Amino acid sequence: MTGRQLISSGGPWEDIIGYSRAVKVGDSIWVSGCTGTLADGTVAEGIVAQARRALEVAGGALAQGGARLQDAVMLHIYLADFAEFESIYPVLQEHFGKTKPAMTAVQVAALISPQHRIEIEVQAVAGSALD
Repeated sequence: MTGRQLISSGGPWEDIIGYSRAVKVGDSIWVSGCTGTLADGTVAEGIVAQARRALEVAGGALAQGGARLQDAVMLHIYLADFAEFESIYPVLQEHFGKTKPAMTAVQVAALISPQHRIEIEVQAVAGSALD
């Protein structure tokens, strides 16, 4: 087995709290929860834009580990309001339609701020995409 690779997005909270954006061991990569927070610290407007941004951040972390979103084998999706879940189906289909990872989606009491509507964790195995 290969060693542990810590993957950083460069955000300040990784050092303040003591976590990694992602961790890779062997071909497996676990990506921490990603939100719709933009590079300037503001939050994308609406759940669709936030889902796109969260997957962009997750995809960047996976790329650092030699993988891509299509290598996802499991998604955990946390929603501020489950009624909004259907609106992100097209975003999920766009990224995972052929891969069809396992997935859990749940409504939670709160996310990091009231503006955040969604947080997405990704587990992937590098090189496992079906395309």
